Amino acid sequence: MVVVGGQFKLGRKIGLGSFGAVYRGSNDQGEDFAIKCEPLRTKHPQLLYESKLYKILAGQDGIPSVHWYGVQGDFNVMVMDLLGPSLEELFHACNKKFSLNTVLMLANRMLSLVQTCHDNNFLHRDIKPDNMVMGRGAEANQVHIIDFGFAKKYRDARTHEHIPYREGKCFIGTARYASVRVHDGIEQSRRDDLEAVGYLFVYFMKGKLPWQGLQGKTKQEKYQKIGDRKRSVSVEKLCHHMPPEFLAYLRYCRSLGFEEAPDYDFLRNLFGDLFIREQFLDDLQFDWSGFRDTRAVAPACESDNGESGQACGSLLPRQEVARPHCNEVR
Repeated sequence: MVVVGGQFKLGRKIGLGSFGAVYRGSNDQGEDFAIKCEPLRTKHPQLLYESKLYKILAGQDGIPSVHWYGVQGDFNVMVMDLLGPSLEELFHACNKKFSLNTVLMLANRMLSLVQTCHDNNFLHRDIKPDNMVMGRGAEANQVHIIDFGFAKKYRDARTHEHIPYREGKCFIGTARYASVRVHDGIEQSRRDDLEAVGYLFVYFMKGKLPWQGLQGKTKQEKYQKIGDRKRSVSVEKLCHHMPPEFLAYLRYCRSLGFEEAPDYDFLRNLFGDLFIREQFLDDLQFDWSGFRDTRAVAPACESDNGESGQACGSLLPRQEVARPHCNEVR
C-alpha cells in the first residue's frame, strides 16, 4: 500500500487530466481525501502554485481544504478534500437541462464564489461547470469552486494596484466559456470571470451554447471559429426565451471596464428578485436532489481535448482547455 505524506493511503484512480491523475485516499481515522499527483518532469507544473492558492483562500465557504502538499517519488502530490459530483456531471444526469429554480439557487452561490476569489485578489480564469462541484455528506448542497491552476493575481493585496491593460495575450481557459475579450487577446480581469458565469447560466437553461461542436484543423483554428461565433451571436439572441434578468446580467458584464469593480450585490439581487417573483423557495432542493447516487469525484480534475466537457472521473465528452504556453506570467 502506498502512503503519501506519512498518513494518507492511496486508493483507486478517480480522475485523469493533462496534469496527471487524481486518486481517492483515506487516513487511519477513515476520512476520505482526493490525492492529486503531478509528474515532476511535467512541462508546465502547476500543482505547487495551485496548493498555495487554496491556502490563501482557506476557510472561505466553498473552498476545499488542502491537507498536505509535497514531493513523493517522481510526483508533486497534493492531498485535499474529496468532493461530490461537478455541475457538469449533474447537468448530464438531469438530461442537460436545469430548471429555473435550480439555476437561480446556483447563481447566487456561484457569484459569491467568484467574488471570494476576486476579494482575495485573484482571477480564476477557467470558470466552467466542471470546476463548480458539490460537496459530500453535510456539505452535499454546498457549491465549491476548484482548479486554480490558471488563477492569476490581478491586483496588489496591500495597495490594490491593478495589473495593466494589455493586448496580444495568449488564450487561457476553456474555449466554450471564455469571454469574447479572451478570444480577442485582451488581458483578463474580473469582468471576464463574470461573463463566463453568464455563459454557464445560458448553458444550464438551454442545454447548449451556439458555438458548441465547432471543429478546426488545429486548436487555434477551433478557438478562432468559437470566438467568431461568439462575436456574431448577440446577447439578445443568446438569451432569447430566457427571463430578461439573464440578458441584463450579460449586458452588465460586457459593459464593465477593465479595472472596474463589479457590483456583485447588484448581480445577486437581479436573480434574487426574480427568485422571489417566481415564488421559489431556497430549500436546497436542486433538480438532482432526489437522485440516489451522487458519487464522489476528484476536485481539480482538469480536461484537455475538444470544446465540449469532461467531468472528473466520468465518461462524459472531454473539454478543451488552453494552457499558458506563451510566456504567460501569473
